[in-house]
Amino acid sequence: MKIFVQIAAYRDPQLVATIKSMIENAKRPKNLRIGIARQFHPEDGFDDLSEYEKDKRFRILNIPYLESKGVCWARHQVQQVYQDEEYTLQIDSHMRFAPNWDDEMIKMIKQLQKKGHEKPLLTGYVSSFDPDNDPSGRMQEPWRMAFDRFIPEGAVFFLPETIPNWQNLKEPVTSRFYSAHYCFTLGQFAKEVQHNPEYYFHGEEISIAARAYTWGYDLFHPHKTVVWHEYTREGRTKHWTDFNTENLSTGVVEKPWWEMDNDSKRRLRHMLQEEDNNIDLGIYGLGEVRTHHDYELYAGINFKERMLHPNTIKGINPPINDETEWYLKQKEVYDLELEIPYTENFKFIYIGVEDENGDVIYRHDLTTYQEKLNVKFESYEKPRKWVYWVNDINGEWSTRLDYLL
Repeated sequence: MKIFVQIAAYRDPQLVATIKSMIENAKRPKNLRIGIARQFHPEDGFDDLSEYEKDKRFRILNIPYLESKGVCWARHQVQQVYQDEEYTLQIDSHMRFAPNWDDEMIKMIKQLQKKGHEKPLLTGYVSSFDPDNDPSGRMQEPWRMAFDRFIPEGAVFFLPETIPNWQNLKEPVTSRFYSAHYCFTLGQFAKEVQHNPEYYFHGEEISIAARAYTWGYDLFHPHKTVVWHEYTREGRTKHWTDFNTENLSTGVVEKPWWEMDNDSKRRLRHMLQEEDNNIDLGIYGLGEVRTHHDYELYAGINFKERMLHPNTIKGINPPINDETEWYLKQKEVYDLELEIPYTENFKFIYIGVEDENGDVIYRHDLTTYQEKLNVKFESYEKPRKWVYWVNDINGEWSTRLDYLL
C-alpha cells in the first residue's frame, strides 16, 4: 500500500520541516514515495534536499526558479514521476502531520469504498498551524471549504470553516470543492486528472473539482484533523514576486505572471462553459463518467450565470440535484431612483441594495455628493431595501440607514 506524495515547492523555507514531519509521523514511512518539484534559488540555502538524494523513496526535480512557470506547471512535473503507487497525496510544502496520518487516510478511503464510493477523494482547506508556535498553535477542529465569491475573470474563491458537529462524526462529509494543498485518493488520480501545466494559480482548484467529479471521483472532507497547513505565506518568496515588472524589463524573465494568469483564466472559462473561446484543452478537459452539468447540480453552481443554490450559500452538504427552483431562474432588470440624504466632509457614501435575506445585490460608492442617484442592475432576487452609510474623513462609519423599497 504505497503512497505517492506530490509536493510542489517554490523557494520555501518550510520544505524540509514538512518532509521531516511527514516521515516521522507516518505509520509506515517505508511505503512513502515522495515526488518533489523543488523550484530553488541557489542563494537561498534553506531548501537543501541533499540528505534525501540517495534515499530511494525520493524523486526530486531540482528546477532553477527562473525556469518555473507557476504552481500548476510544477504540480504537473511531479505527476510525471508517478509509478503506479496505490494511493497519492498532494500537499503544499508548508504542512505538518498527525501521528499515523497515512494509516488514518487509507482507513477513510476504505471506509468510503465499503459504502459504495468506487473512487473516493479526500480534500479540503485543512486546519492551520503556526510555524513559530508549533505544535501549540495547531487548530484541532477539522475544516471544510465554503464558497466565498466569483471573481470577474471566472474563477471561484473559497474560505475555510469548521465542519459542523465534527465531534460526533464517524466518517468524512461530502465536499463540493477541491483543495490543491490537500488531496488524498487513489494513485490513478495522478494519471487521470493531471494538473494543466498551462494554468497559473487562480482557477486551479475549481478546475480540478469539476474534472475530478466528471472523472467519477466522489469528493469528501476528512472528519478528523490528520494534517495542518500554514496559510500566511510569511517568509516565503512567491512566484509572482519574482516574475514581476522589474525582472521583465531587465530580461530576467520572458513573461510576467499576469500574462500567465490571464491565459489560464481563459482556459478555465472555456472548461466551465462560461465562454466559447476555441481553446483546445486536450487531456486537461472534463471526464466522461459525469457531465459538466452533473457537477453543477451536485455543487449547486450555475457557472455561466454565476448563480448559487441556496444550500451552497448556506453551506449545507451536497449533493443538490435540484434544478427547477434555482438553475432555471432568470434575472430581472431593476431601475431605481434614490434620494440621497445630504452630508458633507466624507470619504465616500456607501449605497447598497439588499434582498429580503440581507444579501447585497448592488453596490455603489459615492465620492461626491448628489441629491439623486439612478441605479440600474440585474438580479435574480427582488430588492427589498437600500442602504445609506457614510464613511467620514477619519475613516469612521456613521449610523447605517435602511430604506424599504
